[in-house]
Amino acid sequence: MQALTSYEKIGREKCIEKIVDVFYQYILADDSINHFFADTDMEKQRRHQTAFISYALGGSKPYTGRSMEKAHTGLNIQPEHTDAVLKHLSNAMALHGVTPQEVDAIIAQVSQLRQAIEYK
Repeated sequence: MQALTSYEKIGREKCIEKIVDVFYQYILADDSINHFFADTDMEKQRRHQTAFISYALGGSKPYTGRSMEKAHTGLNIQPEHTDAVLKHLSNAMALHGVTPQEVDAIIAQVSQLRQAIEYK
């Protein structure tokens, strides 16, 4: 029997959509990072983020967005910004019943993107 992917464990795209909605509620309420989204179409951003997270966690739909480097160039994201985003993602997942072990595994996976997004 094949092991479940993180995508399957947390409830697939419908659950990820709900997590992303809460995630952006947290992001937009956080004055240390909400300025990065001041001119962002948040509905488009939510769809994009849902697709990205779904793909990153093992969903079957291919991700067709820009690379992490291109998407974050010119933003000068610092480690403290990434830390805030990861905290909000962790909290949004926990709120939706994702186990602490799965949250830790997902955050470890997403944290590997730091090099592609920080200091650009």
